[in-house]
Amino acid sequence: MTFLWLFIGLAVLFSASYVEGETMGDGFYYVKRQLAWIFIGLLGFNYVIHAPLKRILNVSHWFFLILIGLLFLIFVPGMGIKVNGAMRWLNLRIIAIQPSELIKPFLVLQSAKIFGRWHQISPGNRILWILIFILMLGGILLQPNLSMTALCGMSIWLVALAAAIPYLYLVPAALLGVGTAALSAMLRPYQMKRLMLYRNPWQDASGHGYQLVQSLIAIGSGGIWGKGFGLSQQKLFYLPIQYTDFIFAIFAEEFGFVGCLLLLLMLMVYATLALLVAFNARNPVFRLVAIGAMILMVGQSLLNIGVATGALPTTGLPFPLMSYGGNSMMTSLIIAGLLIRVARESSEAEIVPFQERKQERFV
Repeated sequence: MTFLWLFIGLAVLFSASYVEGETMGDGFYYVKRQLAWIFIGLLGFNYVIHAPLKRILNVSHWFFLILIGLLFLIFVPGMGIKVNGAMRWLNLRIIAIQPSELIKPFLVLQSAKIFGRWHQISPGNRILWILIFILMLGGILLQPNLSMTALCGMSIWLVALAAAIPYLYLVPAALLGVGTAALSAMLRPYQMKRLMLYRNPWQDASGHGYQLVQSLIAIGSGGIWGKGFGLSQQKLFYLPIQYTDFIFAIFAEEFGFVGCLLLLLMLMVYATLALLVAFNARNPVFRLVAIGAMILMVGQSLLNIGVATGALPTTGLPFPLMSYGGNSMMTSLIIAGLLIRVARESSEAEIVPFQERKQERFV
């Protein structure tokens, strides 16, 4: 399922980005770069699915803390890169990385480790890790990146819910999260504008509502069966960033209502398999890792679709394994690898390498 999703995403990216790539002299410009990131992501994917999960969990907190440090290093003059008014990228001279994206696999691991052992942890350590989670969310919110903050916050909360953490903790945490999001929107006029316009973007169709209007035009013009692969018109410089955050709109225009239903069916099957993996896991921490991985893979996809269709306010969340972006691709493959690793360690059947199976067949 992971590789089917990856193949579909690469095909859709090719269609959505080809015209933009032609302006740079190579229609395959974005696809080539995406393939390079897929190769790097598959190295991490391969390591995760073969490494014992306990070994990964034992070192996950160090990577988690390092990436929190990198979140705040962005604000050091000369280290952060501002894109579209937001400071989300860290300049490492050789390459630029997005710590808020790279931290997601370790957020899954660390939240599963903390909440899976909640009753075995001392009250002091509980408070310490809750404060560390709040520090991480605060660092992402200051960039500002409200959508990523909301995604990470909801992921932590849902993992805690799955771990049966008492509502005495969960309800105040939910209220604090909603209040923080409301305060952020009030302090930043553009966020409030998005919240007010997403229900009727035609009020400002040439301004803040332009992107959503063009996305809805793309989705609506796809009809039942779609215009056909590669035949989108909105990708012809009408819909901005059509190969990243709004790639679903191009998919809907080319494959129509039927294609969208099949895509949602794929996500439903993926979520169902992930939950089966979680239910079969005997270790409670492993179970929460599977649930956290499912939340980030499928939940983020549904949020992206909700934004493109106007069901949710416009945000900047990519579609996992589909949108263009190296950081997103690497983290998505690693998160999928964690899910596969949980499935392997939960199975009683011995996993025989392909090479050994082939030799046995010839014998």
